[in-house]
Amino acid sequence: MTNNMEKLYRQRLTRYVTAMRNEKPDMVPIRPFVAELTAKYAGYTNQEVTHDYNLAFAAARKCAADFDWDAVVGNMVYVWTGLTQAQGTKYYAIPGINLDADNGFQYLEPSEEESFMKEDEYDELIDDPTAFLYNKWLPRVSTEICGMNERASYRNNLALVKGSMAMLNYFNAFGGQAAALAAESGTPSAIAGIFKAPFDIIGDKLRGYIGLTMDMMTQPEKVMKACEALMPHLYNTALTSSDPNGQLPISYWMHRGCTPFVSKGTFESHYWPTVKPITQELWKNGHQTLYYAEGDWKDHLRHFRDLPDSSIVYHVDRGDIFETHRVLGDKFCLSGGVPNILLSYGKPEEVRARCRKLIEEVAVDGGYIMDSSAIMQDDTSIENLKAMTDATREYGLYSDGVVSVAEDADLKIGPEQGMEFGVDYGMVASCRSKTAVGLCFPWSEKVKEISEIKGDVEIAERVWNEIDSLANMYIWQCLLSF
Repeated sequence: MTNNMEKLYRQRLTRYVTAMRNEKPDMVPIRPFVAELTAKYAGYTNQEVTHDYNLAFAAARKCAADFDWDAVVGNMVYVWTGLTQAQGTKYYAIPGINLDADNGFQYLEPSEEESFMKEDEYDELIDDPTAFLYNKWLPRVSTEICGMNERASYRNNLALVKGSMAMLNYFNAFGGQAAALAAESGTPSAIAGIFKAPFDIIGDKLRGYIGLTMDMMTQPEKVMKACEALMPHLYNTALTSSDPNGQLPISYWMHRGCTPFVSKGTFESHYWPTVKPITQELWKNGHQTLYYAEGDWKDHLRHFRDLPDSSIVYHVDRGDIFETHRVLGDKFCLSGGVPNILLSYGKPEEVRARCRKLIEEVAVDGGYIMDSSAIMQDDTSIENLKAMTDATREYGLYSDGVVSVAEDADLKIGPEQGMEFGVDYGMVASCRSKTAVGLCFPWSEKVKEISEIKGDVEIAERVWNEIDSLANMYIWQCLLSF
């Protein structure tokens, strides 16, 4: 990286982190979540960027180099369909295969009868979530992988090997992508790590929305116990995929916890009690969470105020960002607020007017990041995206904000050193897993099969658990990311 790029990268990272701390940088940062739009801009089809992540990476880098943005996601077209096809994932329709090449990938939710977890299987999930995912869930979501007590086939073994190796290759490539973004355009990555609510996981990937709705009528206690059983595993996945430098937020994709998908009562009894402790625990360990609030969460804004100041960045999709600022703006950085329909079908002068209003009313004291309301697909107008960028730079300057920091300054985001946490803060004892978290078959079980260890037990245990944790990462990332 050249000195100029290093300086630009540092300026942008300082601007981004300062805003996320709910403070005032030198100017309003721009962090657009651009997905299939990158394909249109770079001259690729949706099939190309969805099925070949190297092309998706290249498209993201081109956008970062051509636009004056402060942070981008290395690949917002995150579901790599090359991997999902290799392991026969049933719930995706793939551009260029099941769909036209210019369509975006589609999630295919199964019917209640074909749900990937049955209504009488809660106890098995609660007892050992990782084993349930391998033994029941993975074979059901795959056309290639067989279930327990079924005869393994050549294709079954191939799918397991190809899927796991492909995932490792893909995740490792994000490090190179982050370095290339920094070197080529001085652009920081926008997020690191992934989290989803336990309740959303049950509705999205296990029981399905209809099945979960019925379960809340017939067995709400089992649903709650399942959410609690998932908590430590989802926390571990978020933590182990997070930014080791503690600068970038962990992305929390909020799906169906808002009305009208669930009632206020369900949010308060099941959804929030199993999200709040994980957010607190991540903050306690130095990690901010990006609450990407898809839909309208106005009925629940007061609950988010229970979280510590600056512990989250709150992204506004269909909610009223001006009302959200009145409720949460004193505690948290906000992002979003430029409607996607405006970016797709509005006029550039309308986009500029919207950006100016956001800057004057939401960003006036800092703590705001310019972005569209939702992830941008290929219907977004490039002309309007340029208007959003230019307007932010024109109107978004602060005369008294943080301009730069020393080269060795601490840009980490997290609680103040020495901050005390109550005994009921974060992941309380009642939410701890009965089985190993982060492992599938831990050394404590493996060692029972070994009659004698003649060498160093510590190195044997360490290496065994390091390799075993990769199998754990694979299944939980299948659940959350693919």
